[in-house]
Amino acid sequence: MTSDELADFDRKHVWHAFTQMREYEPLLIERAEGCRLFDTDGNRYLDGSASMWCNVHGHRHPRLDAAVAAQLGRVAHTTNLGLSNPTTVLFAERLLEVSPPGLEHVFFTGDGSSAIETALKMAFQFWRQAETPRPERTRFVAIGEAYHGDTLGAIGVGGVDRFTAMFAPLTFEAIRLPSPGGPCPHSGRPAPSLAESLSALDRILAEHRGTVAAIILEPLVQMAAGIYVHPVGFLRGVADLARRHDVLLVLDEVATGFGRTGTMFACEREDVSPDLLCLGKGITAGYLPMAATLATTRLWEAFLGTHAERRTFFHGHTYGGNPLAAAVALASLEVFEEERVLTRLPDKIERLREHCDRLASHPHVGAIRRIGLVAGIDLVADKPSGRPYPWQEQRGMRACLAARKHGAILRPLGDVVVIMPPLSVTLDELDELCLAAESGIDDAT
Repeated sequence: MTSDELADFDRKHVWHAFTQMREYEPLLIERAEGCRLFDTDGNRYLDGSASMWCNVHGHRHPRLDAAVAAQLGRVAHTTNLGLSNPTTVLFAERLLEVSPPGLEHVFFTGDGSSAIETALKMAFQFWRQAETPRPERTRFVAIGEAYHGDTLGAIGVGGVDRFTAMFAPLTFEAIRLPSPGGPCPHSGRPAPSLAESLSALDRILAEHRGTVAAIILEPLVQMAAGIYVHPVGFLRGVADLARRHDVLLVLDEVATGFGRTGTMFACEREDVSPDLLCLGKGITAGYLPMAATLATTRLWEAFLGTHAERRTFFHGHTYGGNPLAAAVALASLEVFEEERVLTRLPDKIERLREHCDRLASHPHVGAIRRIGLVAGIDLVADKPSGRPYPWQEQRGMRACLAARKHGAILRPLGDVVVIMPPLSVTLDELDELCLAAESGIDDAT
């Protein structure tokens, strides 16, 4: 097929996620190198969205490529249902070594939504099988404007209406805590203070005493909500309230894990260890699908017993623990250590801050929210009042499409332009990326 023939078939027959196919214009990425992507026409772009927030060390990293090739020489896939694989076991061991203390058991799945589903079902079943059973604990507390994935359980704890409202009749409804990460983009409601947020959570747990199974949240920042950064101390306060009310704490680090916020896991920044930790995206450095739900021994032991007791966790995925994915994930953790990825991040984070400070003066840029190596830039019709553009105008998408002409691939969240490159991005590439984003914003506004 020629490039045009590929694009034509893609447009007519391939159904793309989160995409209005009547308006879709194909862009086919044929190859990549480092932080650069190349399309079928030979154009090159900086990967400004880390290939949907999952690429960590860049594309075609020799160490990661070699790990996949070596594993292919042994076995590509074996089931994790009642069997195992040496590579998967070795990766599980290393993953637990770098994870927050107290997490000692790994359940492998295929993607972030599946990791969330696993955690929700584990929390639900745990209270029926705990040493002192509490079967009435069936509710979940989640943050307003939260996003935890697109499967039915995940949208039950999700709070982004445009993703979840249509499917509400198919799932359950979480108890909502207003987001402390920023004003609601739809209602304009100002963000509650740290004290107000924690006080509200305390009241919720008291009012629903004995019926809440778990609290679930993304630590430090709500990514898909629009890069909503929480105030310092919020995560620590939530963890303390969860312990005080004997409620499980589930942390969704699908997007925040593996260095994105400046530490290996975001929860490290407030010294929090959850009962269940959900990982995905960067777990394989963006090479292969894999996710994991990490659990404490307290959770694990509630599922132990004889076959006749039916305490087993009857849940699983065909490709959970896939050896190819485990091989590259293990190599990724080695790259983190050998290339001192985390110790090299502060200079890049500071350079991103400098660009964001400059962009803040743009006449159509409102708030800019930033943490680690990620930034969310609000586009507004009127800067003094903060009045947004009509959502139908798709200014965020127009800005990201325009940025392609300036050599960068970006993806918006509504009218929020998101900058989230691989952690391996150089300072020069970061300069180039931010200038391309600025040019795209100029063109769209």
